[in-house]
Amino acid sequence: MGRRAGSAVMPLHGGRVPAWLGQRMTKLGAVITEAIILEYGRDEFLRRLAHPFWFQSFGAVMGMDWHSSGITTSVLGALKRGLAPLSAELGIHVCGGRGKHSRATPGELVAVGERVGLDGADLARTSRLVAKVDSAALQDGYDLYLHGFVVADDGRWVVVQQGMNADRRQARRYHWHSEGLESFVDAPHAAIEGHATGVIVNLAHRRAAASRDRQLDLLATIGPDGITKVIMEASDRERPDPVPDSQALLPHLIMPEHNDVRSENVVERRLHGALAAAAERGPKDFAELLLVRGIGARTVRALAMVAEVVHGAPCRFSDPARFSLAHGGKDRHPFPVPTKVYDQTIGVMKSAVMKAKLGETEQLAAIRRLDEQARRLETSATGPSLAAHILEERARSHEYGGRSVFGWEPSAQTDLCNVPRTRS
Repeated sequence: MGRRAGSAVMPLHGGRVPAWLGQRMTKLGAVITEAIILEYGRDEFLRRLAHPFWFQSFGAVMGMDWHSSGITTSVLGALKRGLAPLSAELGIHVCGGRGKHSRATPGELVAVGERVGLDGADLARTSRLVAKVDSAALQDGYDLYLHGFVVADDGRWVVVQQGMNADRRQARRYHWHSEGLESFVDAPHAAIEGHATGVIVNLAHRRAAASRDRQLDLLATIGPDGITKVIMEASDRERPDPVPDSQALLPHLIMPEHNDVRSENVVERRLHGALAAAAERGPKDFAELLLVRGIGARTVRALAMVAEVVHGAPCRFSDPARFSLAHGGKDRHPFPVPTKVYDQTIGVMKSAVMKAKLGETEQLAAIRRLDEQARRLETSATGPSLAAHILEERARSHEYGGRSVFGWEPSAQTDLCNVPRTRS
């Protein structure tokens, strides 16, 4: 069966992912997935997807807006595109998506079942039931508009779905995991991410078992009209104080409204640890790589953050904004996407994964050592403030191939007053 694993609440953002970023997200998302499965197996990759903090960090390291609702759509879309050609090799299948793609999920699951020998009809039923729990049994003010279903060849799965509250301009993400789920209606969630929006009706909780049974009795004895009358009478009475919900113990991520990355959004000792590890391990572990034209210390710094996404423990992802410092953001927060660095990161990760598949694990091990060294150094390392670090990145953005939805970043010598700023 399955359970909810956690949740997230984010500002509701519109817009789209430009093709130049979407293509890179597809490549980086796929190669990070390959690295995790090589190192830890498919089950661990599914556990990561079911953790809201890791999921947000995963999207941030890929250059998506670090705090917005768009991370959910873009990450699932990137994985669906990037893992499709690898599905037979990895045994991972990504179904569903946003809007019409969400409604196509059951059919996609039936097709997966036919290919790999799973009960596709049962998976489709699970997909519909999970969606119903978060849209009908849990009435929290968010209307579902996205449903992603990731299933492995052995039948284990993760569901990531998202609802919106248009009045509050917020989105809420729900994470489900098949591991450990005993019932779809007794506290099934692995995580829910989102702000409270007033009184929440949660019939998907074990405390609501008596209520569910009573509702069936009422339907059989007094019918729909009688139920409507009871509801009208009850609405005039004073509501009791809410009972504490055990679901609050699940991982619950709340993202701020502001676009810029601020010091309170980042654990700076972790940032300093990653920067120090890149400076110390880079020349030792990537000596040959650093001789390649264009690949230098900046790429190794990005690799240090990618390494943490691959190897970090759950507690390391309490500050997803930090991972946006690897490849920036499409809206120039914290800085424009350094496309040259991004491409080099993809190249290094692809090389490491390909060699590991052939039994040559040294390069993948070097990336792991970056993460290990960062954790060792974060208790003692010092470095520039977050503001200073971002200022330097913006100053060198043109050098790194900086790009955003507003276009390419101009050089420092360009008269900025004459540079048009239109979204692209």
